Amino acid sequence: MADALAKIPVVEIDPEGTFKYILLRVTVKDGDVHKDIVRGTKSAEYHNHIFDKVNPAMEALGMECKCLGGGKIEHNSQEKKLRVFGESTAFGKAEHSVSAEKLKSAYSDYEITWSDDKK
Repeated sequence: MADALAKIPVVEIDPEGTFKYILLRVTVKDGDVHKDIVRGTKSAEYHNHIFDKVNPAMEALGMECKCLGGGKIEHNSQEKKLRVFGESTAFGKAEHSVSAEKLKSAYSDYEITWSDDKK
């Protein structure tokens, strides 16, 4: 099961624009091995729409998901910049510093900033 966990991408976000994101903790069912992942997309009107899409996919792999919070990501691929900010009404504010570290693992050549501001 740890192999399945290792194969789950740390970051899956849209390639451009400003959109909602959530920080999730994925845990092997009945285990204590976990991994924190970031998921974000413009197609989600609300943060729970992202969770509702990711959770069944993780359950199919034998994983459990817990949302640690959410916010927004501003992705500018031209300038290679990512900005993490805001909060989720449903899940509360994610630890943006943690989300930013996760984003750095996938976008190492980007300038990544975060703030606890709502906008």
